[in-house]
Amino acid sequence: MPIVRPETFLIALLAGVPALSAAAHAGPKAADFGFTLIDSSGLGEPADAQRITALDAQLQDRLREAGYEISDVAPVAAQVKEQDLQDCGECAPALARQVGAAVSVYGWVQKVSNLILDINLVVRSADTGAMLRAGSVSIRGDTDESWRRGLDYLLSERIFPHGQGLAQ
Repeated sequence: MPIVRPETFLIALLAGVPALSAAAHAGPKAADFGFTLIDSSGLGEPADAQRITALDAQLQDRLREAGYEISDVAPVAAQVKEQDLQDCGECAPALARQVGAAVSVYGWVQKVSNLILDINLVVRSADTGAMLRAGSVSIRGDTDESWRRGLDYLLSERIFPHGQGLAQ
């Protein structure tokens, strides 16, 4: 039988502490279904897809900062694509429940022109379907910065006002 030195045991034990601590303090899960683009401008610019991806990443970062763990929504991705989350009633909370999340989060950008855009976001309880937070912000100018700043404002003023969490 090999001899285990005390310092080796202590190092191995301490190495596992952060993982155990993180698991013990894992926050509620959020099913982030991301943003979609509704382009009624007819412009269809390639930069729009990149901006939607950037909004998704920005939202997930903010959810993590608020203590949420992001659920893997891959198991319901096909169902999400089939649904119009803005108009389907209880489908977003039901999909969130399927992936073990406490809340569903989804948004859309309505692009009327290069000068007029709206960023919308909805957060619903997976258990009850109740709307926990929702908001919309109009932005002027179709730039990376205006999209980023618009979502920052929406998150700070409507979704997480005064640093509040989602469940109120």
